[in-house]
Amino acid sequence: MVSKRRLSKSEEKESPTEDASQARKQPLSKKTKKSRVHSEVEENDSVFVKLLKTSGIILKTGESQHQLAVDQIIFQKKLFQTLKKHPSYPKIIEEFISGLESYIEDQDSFRNCLVSCERLQDEEASMGTSYSKSLIKLLLGIDILQPAIIKTLFEKLPEFLFEKVNTDGISMPRLIISQLKWLDRVVDGKDLTTKIMQLISIAPVYLQHDFITSLPEIVGDSQHADVGKELSDLLTENTSLTVPILDVLSSLRLDPKLVSEVRQLVMGKLSSVRLDDLPVIIKFILHSVTTTDALEVISELREQLDLQHCVLPSQLQTSQSRLKSKGRRSSSGNQENSGQDCVILLFDVIKSAVRYEKTISEAWIKAIESTPSGSEHKIFDLTMLLIIYSTNTQTKKYIERVLRNKIRSGCFQEQLLQSTFYVHYLVLKDVCPSILSLAQSFLHSLDQSIILFGSLLYKYAFKFFDTYCQQEVVGALVTHICSGNEAEVDTALDILLDLVVVNLSAMRLNAVFVKGILDYLENMSPQQIRKLFYILSTLAFSKQHEASSHIQDDMHLVIRKQLSSTIFKYKLIGIIGAVTMAGIMAADRSSSLTQGRAALSSEQCTQVTSLLQLVHSCSKQSPWASALYYDEFANLIQGGKLAPKALEWAGQTIFNDFQDAFVVDFCAVPEGLVSPLCLAPYFRLLRLCVERQHNGNLEEIDGLLDCPVFLTDLEPGERLESMSVKEHSFLCSLIFLTLNWFREVVNGFCQQKSPEMKGKVLTRLKHIVELQRILEKYLADIPDYVPPPANFDLETLDITPHTSTAVSAKIRKQGNIGGRKRKADDSKTSSSDTLSKEDSSECDPTSSDRSQLEKDFKGKEEKMSVSLQNYRAFFRELDIEVFSILHCGLVTKCILDTEMHTEATEVVQLQPPELLFLLEDLSQKVENMLTPSVARRVPFLKSKGSRNIGFSHLHQRSAQEIAHSIVRLLTPMCNHLENIHNYFQCLAAENQGVVDGPGVKGQEYHIMSSCYQRLLQTFHGLFAWSGFFQPENYNLLYSALEVLTNRLKQREPDQPLEELLSQSFHYLQNFRHSIPSFHCALYLIRLLMVLLEKSTAPTQNKEKIASLARQFLCRVWPRGEKENSNIPNDQLHVLLSIYLEHTDSVLKAIEEIAGVGVPELINSPKDASSSTFPTLTRHTFVIFFRVMMAELEKTVKGLQAGTAADSQQIHEEKLLYWNMAVRDFSILINLIKVFDSRPVLHVCLKYGRLFVEAFLKQCMPLLDFSFRKHREDVLSLLETFQLNTRLLHHLCGHSKIHQDTKLTKHVPLLKKTLELLVCRVKAMLVLNNCREAFWLGNLKNRDLQGEEIISQNSQESTADESGDDASSQVSKSKATEDGEDDEASDGEKEQDSDESDDDSD
Repeated sequence: MVSKRRLSKSEEKESPTEDASQARKQPLSKKTKKSRVHSEVEENDSVFVKLLKTSGIILKTGESQHQLAVDQIIFQKKLFQTLKKHPSYPKIIEEFISGLESYIEDQDSFRNCLVSCERLQDEEASMGTSYSKSLIKLLLGIDILQPAIIKTLFEKLPEFLFEKVNTDGISMPRLIISQLKWLDRVVDGKDLTTKIMQLISIAPVYLQHDFITSLPEIVGDSQHADVGKELSDLLTENTSLTVPILDVLSSLRLDPKLVSEVRQLVMGKLSSVRLDDLPVIIKFILHSVTTTDALEVISELREQLDLQHCVLPSQLQTSQSRLKSKGRRSSSGNQENSGQDCVILLFDVIKSAVRYEKTISEAWIKAIESTPSGSEHKIFDLTMLLIIYSTNTQTKKYIERVLRNKIRSGCFQEQLLQSTFYVHYLVLKDVCPSILSLAQSFLHSLDQSIILFGSLLYKYAFKFFDTYCQQEVVGALVTHICSGNEAEVDTALDILLDLVVVNLSAMRLNAVFVKGILDYLENMSPQQIRKLFYILSTLAFSKQHEASSHIQDDMHLVIRKQLSSTIFKYKLIGIIGAVTMAGIMAADRSSSLTQGRAALSSEQCTQVTSLLQLVHSCSKQSPWASALYYDEFANLIQGGKLAPKALEWAGQTIFNDFQDAFVVDFCAVPEGLVSPLCLAPYFRLLRLCVERQHNGNLEEIDGLLDCPVFLTDLEPGERLESMSVKEHSFLCSLIFLTLNWFREVVNGFCQQKSPEMKGKVLTRLKHIVELQRILEKYLADIPDYVPPPANFDLETLDITPHTSTAVSAKIRKQGNIGGRKRKADDSKTSSSDTLSKEDSSECDPTSSDRSQLEKDFKGKEEKMSVSLQNYRAFFRELDIEVFSILHCGLVTKCILDTEMHTEATEVVQLQPPELLFLLEDLSQKVENMLTPSVARRVPFLKSKGSRNIGFSHLHQRSAQEIAHSIVRLLTPMCNHLENIHNYFQCLAAENQGVVDGPGVKGQEYHIMSSCYQRLLQTFHGLFAWSGFFQPENYNLLYSALEVLTNRLKQREPDQPLEELLSQSFHYLQNFRHSIPSFHCALYLIRLLMVLLEKSTAPTQNKEKIASLARQFLCRVWPRGEKENSNIPNDQLHVLLSIYLEHTDSVLKAIEEIAGVGVPELINSPKDASSSTFPTLTRHTFVIFFRVMMAELEKTVKGLQAGTAADSQQIHEEKLLYWNMAVRDFSILINLIKVFDSRPVLHVCLKYGRLFVEAFLKQCMPLLDFSFRKHREDVLSLLETFQLNTRLLHHLCGHSKIHQDTKLTKHVPLLKKTLELLVCRVKAMLVLNNCREAFWLGNLKNRDLQGEEIISQNSQESTADESGDDASSQVSKSKATEDGEDDEASDGEKEQDSDESDDDSD
């Protein structure tokens, strides 16, 4: 029991003011009483001891606690009354204090006075507090004793300041100060404050900390200001006390000015404080923020606080290495743990602040939003946005908008996001649900950069967070995949694919979630199905263990079920899934580090072959299914990841089956009918298999390149009119199948190096172009014909009409007509070889010019123009490798006789028709792969997959791979571009500049023009690719620009990017003189603009763009014979907009066109054009008018409204600017008197109102304070504008008279705006004391020619509505202002707006 008592004492000494009831609750047993024998009652005759004993406290000696015989309140009351009634009062108080001082001379006695007293009465009898105060504390509660006791304590305290802590752990200074806490009343607060602040100034540092933190519990509210001032002074002297001082200041009621000063002082030291101190400092700063200074404080805090450098490098490395381990639980020492704990604590402080203080959260977002450039953003910014997003639901939309803008502008890039997760993953882990919510929102976007950012959020959340968060990530991605939104599904599958590749072990734990997607296969595209089965197969077969066996079983079940279906849509799923799974099972693991998996085992090989044989047997009944199987198998082999053993089996099987099915001797009758639909797909499979086995050598099958194809006579001639529909369809199907065979042959042999093979490929390319020319003739005569399918892994069959079965019957009949012979002489296609080179051409898929052109050259046989672009789904896709043919120059090909001896040599080269064929396909591929999805959004109600039909093989590759391939083709494309440029230069020289000179109408001219356009289109598609902004593609952009730069001068290594951009711009600009068509001109301008965007100093080249655009607008373009215009309206609109956006002075440019070009047009004959701007004709006037009105409104809207604080010069400049703008507006508005067509009037109503609104918002404030000094200028401006608005009023009347709904819908808003203008002008005059200058008059309704509009109600309504119909007129009367004569011609014209028209009813 003794030991327990001592323990109890010790505890009380450490916390003397805490509950001491434990000692009281011990029963007073005999042992307890014996333990007190050694402690005697203090016996002396001092007044101090007697008075205490009388009042109820028995003083004890030794280590025993003083005993309190009565309740604490009763004791204080008794002692107070005793002292007060004592005969010697107030002298008795001095004697009492003197006795106390004598008593506490002994340190043990002093200590006993500072620890809590012991209660003697029973617990049941105690009605007071549940703990006992110390003797000193009880005495401090008596007002007449308090000042003297406080003085005594502070005199006694210095004795213990520098003493060591006692062996029992009691610190006497702390014990003494604790007596002053939470006093019910402080008699002299100022004195107490003075004493304790003096004590703090002399105390050692470790006690200063405790004394300072005790201040809020000691001083009263009235002393807070004094304490705050003292502490702020101490803060400047001793930075080591920053934390306790700020902690205390947060608890005091202080003057805002003082708080602001302290905050500024602390902010200046932020960069040098210890990480451990940061949470308290930041808490003080945030708690001291007010609404007025929030943005300023937060912005400065952003600049000063850089947590990335607060975390030690070793600590960061440890955290990164920890991520590689599964649990991330490795310990790296107390220092790292402490640092991470401080960062977490800091963010807890910030979270609390932004959660409960709306001002702070909004200011933080605005501070980040207003940061201009990406280089100034820190990981702290991104972390804060994510934290605020998670804690404040009201600002979520705002934060999303800020993030989207930052991402679009390139401020928040992948490196910043990655660093954020690396440094603060422990903090971000707590807001994982919000991060996933944000990522989900981003994936719904249409902007590729935002979608990419959302993808990275998912990836990094999976990489850095724990198992639970990883599960949530996978669940969110599965939800995206099952949503049915094509873009979301593609993105989510790509993310899952990356996660499987990067972190397979973690993904395998979540495989069960991914497996659930198998229930949603029906709504997925073939490419998506391919990705899904790749993911599942990787999870199931990458490592043999039982955990993944259930996935294997489920996949086998799904595949077998789908393969057995008779519906092609489901069979497609089974075929794609089976081939993809076989590819993973038979993957080449020769480079794998896992021992024992280097070679494919016999059992695994058997599984693979069995699966593929199952697919073959299930698909052989359907030509479409078989063709799809061949294509999928070919894609698998093309990937190059098949194990040698599986590839050997596949090669032998495919080779034999192809020979048996398609290669027969001449005139031999095949035993079994194999659909010719399978020919091209099967050859692709055979070619890729042979290519892989023989390292690209195709000698084994080179006979297929030029083996004869026996066809009927395909030239329609005069037979076309007399053919039956059945014959017609049969011949079309025959041509389609032949074309697809030739296209696959070109795909297969395009990369062969020998001149012989190159020559044969070029010959086949020529045959393709010739056959397409013939096909166009047939298709023009049978528009409802449906060709045989050529692409089988897209939903092609869904868009095939029901008549396809009849077509298939005709196709099957064709199968008996001809065969293929593997080895034969070099005779060419019987009909194709007879086609002359001059007659060969191909229809331009997109150009209306080409369609019309074909009609001109083919005579009047065709009933309609046909674009083969509409039949893209029925042609085999050209591989990207085919375009290596663009490298070809002259090729010498040997013609062999029957003895295989050289009979003759023939020189073959790439002719313009073949070049156009290749360039058209290349430009389509570039547009499909490299153009952002937003720019090529699928129209409403259009099939979602229709845009990608014919690009299946292309989509097997990434955009980066395609961009690399195009960059490798830049050199030959530049060669062709320069050759075409020279061609047009020579032609222009021959024609001596005459636009419609000889040769311009020729076929070759138009083919070369189309080649020019396609080359520029391809260049533009490449350089406009958004991927160049990603760091990993910088080198690719550098290489592409080097190619262009090296066309001008010798290669100079290590040129800066800016120099390359400038040289490339100069190179491409040189082609402007040879541009043959307006469409080419537009592509050249766009290409130069794309290069300009990548430059850091674009202003120097901006004027070059405007100059070039003006040259094209001022140029005469050739016109087709049957065309109304040589320039499409949309292209002219774009080019004119580019000119006005890039020119130095928009107002001057508009004035030139409207003031010079249009009068020339008005004075010219009917079909003529403006001499200055030949592109300005009566037909294109509405385009010019619309663009000029739109750009004028856009320009003035962007002009900042002036303020009275601006300088006089600025006022004059803005007034001059508005004078020019109103003059341009006046010129344009008055043109409707000459050009009064409905589209022109519609533009005038729409943009006229917008201009008046801009005048109200931007110009009227300027006139308010410019009127007095520039009265005449303002007067002139308003007079001019009044005439314009009056014309707008007449236009409103014209619209009503003609009852044109397209025009009248703009009238109400326009009239409202005009009325506002009248009121605003009147307000301006009142402001300038010129109200007398404003008057209203009746405004009659007139038409565009100024004639009064007479309606049946006009006479009687005029008098009634005279007030409403009034309009402000310019007054020349004098208005006296400040004693001076002022001409207030206030013409606020807005006559137009006030009136309620007479004919309004």
